[in-house]
Amino acid sequence: MFDCFAGASDNPAVIQLDGRAGGAPMNVAIGLSRLGQKAGFFSKVSRDMFGERIMAHLANEGVDTSPIIRTDQLSTLAIVSLDSAGAARYSFYIENTADRSISEMELPATLPGSIKVIHIGGSYSTALEPSASSFATLVARERGRRLISYDPNIRDSVAPDLDLWRARVAKLAGMAHLIKASEEDLAKLYPGRDAGTVAGDWIAGGASLVLITLGGEGALGFTADGVSARVPGVKVKVIDTVGAGDTFQAATLDWLARKERLSPGALASLTSQELLAMLAYAAKAAAITCSRRGADLPRAAELAGEFA
Repeated sequence: MFDCFAGASDNPAVIQLDGRAGGAPMNVAIGLSRLGQKAGFFSKVSRDMFGERIMAHLANEGVDTSPIIRTDQLSTLAIVSLDSAGAARYSFYIENTADRSISEMELPATLPGSIKVIHIGGSYSTALEPSASSFATLVARERGRRLISYDPNIRDSVAPDLDLWRARVAKLAGMAHLIKASEEDLAKLYPGRDAGTVAGDWIAGGASLVLITLGGEGALGFTADGVSARVPGVKVKVIDTVGAGDTFQAATLDWLARKERLSPGALASLTSQELLAMLAYAAKAAAITCSRRGADLPRAAELAGEFA
């Protein structure tokens, strides 16, 4: 998909759009590649102008594009407007588009043994059919073989039925080992419930590690072994928040990979010191993304000295 930023114009007949390739799963794949990890991307990508740009962008970033299914269906477009604090609001043009049309028959029959993690980037692809059932099938098939990472990334502007979202999130969260959600996600899904209670429910359902991002206020972490931690936000001049959560996710997976902790048991047994270090690393990476336009995730050199 493409994020199209709507610029200001004094002429009501003119809308100036600044298009940037985006979408949560692709952002995470690119973020991992920029941090030095091998990453691939599975989705349907259009043969239209936007899709061709997406394919070239992924190739330039070193992401493996071999799992991608090409199609003549059009690309999803997200029109992005920003409030005074740089927080993004989205309007999606998504009907019958490529990335929300993956059927179960189009899932790869097998995955290479070298794949250690499957990240499901949430958003509309896990809420709307046929992709929603297809990704759930993939996760159910693979969760015993590799780590499942999940970000609900609620987009109720696409699917306003929050009961639908709750059902979809419950299904995938019950199969995920690592869950990362934002406080905005929790407020929409479970109004009035605090982050620790929701995290506890997900852990009781089988998750090994739950992370809750708090925007500029930092992040929380909870392990299945009962360890919890909180880090403050990293202060930067915010251009926009697009891709911040995806950056946090990519940096978390990068930290775990570097520490050789990519297994359910290893996630559950993180110490308080390790959890703090991981959260701080991911928060720093997310802050860098917030300091520039769009989902422009940091490279390893920009976080040199931050890894611990």
